[in-house]
Amino acid sequence: MMSTLTSSSAPSSGDVHARLVALLDGSGVPYRLLYHAAEGRSEHVAALRGTAVEQGAKALVCRIKLSANKRLNVLAVFPADMRADLDAIAAAAGGKKAALATRDFARALTACEIGAIPPFSFNPDLQLIVDESLGLRHDEIVFNAGRLDASIQMRARDYLALARPQRAVLARPALAPGP
Repeated sequence: MMSTLTSSSAPSSGDVHARLVALLDGSGVPYRLLYHAAEGRSEHVAALRGTAVEQGAKALVCRIKLSANKRLNVLAVFPADMRADLDAIAAAAGGKKAALATRDFARALTACEIGAIPPFSFNPDLQLIVDESLGLRHDEIVFNAGRLDASIQMRARDYLALARPQRAVLARPALAPGP
């Protein structure tokens, strides 16, 4: 099942933030737009936002191998304090193997820099799959708003209702840092 929001083509560079805000404004769901220093790393941006790392919705672009010559592009979204499980992402997408997309390919599909990708797909060539645990530990999630210096905080249930993603197990707990 392909889950995209609107448009028959990928957004041009620079308008993802505006499209995201317009989508949220048009939906009538409450949200907070947070501006902060430019940062794409989950732990650092959580500190700037004043939110818990596990509230973050991290979005990764993955390439899924379906067959010898067929690939699927997936936007995998999961809590920012967890690690992507590429085998689980491949299985959720019906594929054999998953790999992270290159920086340039991810930018081409999302029109965003790595670290600024929101958990919404505005591109019909990018399937949205969200980890089943997103929103279970906190009522609100927070995520990059298409820019490294802007984030959106909203209720997880509103995000899930608006994005209508496929749900699956995509991540596992991150290993604790060493001494």
